[in-house]
Amino acid sequence: MRRATMKKAVLVVLFAVTVVIVKAYQLEDYLTLEYVKASQAKFASLYAEHPVAVIAAYMGVYIAVVSLSIPGAVPMTLAGGALFGFLFGTIAVSFASTAGATIACAASRFLLRDWVQKKFGDKLGALNEGIRRDGALYLVSMRLNPLFPFSVINLGMGLTTMPLRTFYLASQIGMLPGTMVYVNAGSELARIESLKDIASPTLVLSFVLLSIFPVLIKKVLASLNRKRHQGGTHGTV
Repeated sequence: MRRATMKKAVLVVLFAVTVVIVKAYQLEDYLTLEYVKASQAKFASLYAEHPVAVIAAYMGVYIAVVSLSIPGAVPMTLAGGALFGFLFGTIAVSFASTAGATIACAASRFLLRDWVQKKFGDKLGALNEGIRRDGALYLVSMRLNPLFPFSVINLGMGLTTMPLRTFYLASQIGMLPGTMVYVNAGSELARIESLKDIASPTLVLSFVLLSIFPVLIKKVLASLNRKRHQGGTHGTV
């Protein structure tokens, strides 16, 4: 027990030190749309010379950004589309973002529980109720809805009862449509002047409506099963 406590303390310290380093050296400045656009030619040259190494490094940085809840996932997703094209960009971003989200969820559950509880305690009741009522479909719906903050979902879900494996699979599915939209936009990076050029009100509304469908489908199926069961019961009387 004591050894486990020590390991947890060491991990918490390492996590805190990493965040401090990111802030101190203003590494967030490299995760902006302006920097990505200015560096596109340089990264494209590197990718042409060392494709495997560049993809691996890109995914590693993406995982670190998401797991530490550092703002910059959207510009990095655009960069993935610009560098790797739609197919490879979607694959790289999808797996890196889901891995980073799962690490953040695990960190919330096992290392930062008290801090997350204090910061997001007012939202945990709704999360637990949603998971109890709709299971993994609730998480899929939140992932599809751009109005739910990405990092808040990762950290908040860490304090629910959802298994990490389920969290990973639901996140992989729920984040894929948004990933495809931003990766595709990244293939025309030169035309993008602001993130608002991608996330138009119409697109946001479309995703909000799309996020309703998983839970709606579950409710419709449950209603049909209930009616079929009732019909079967009446038929045997």
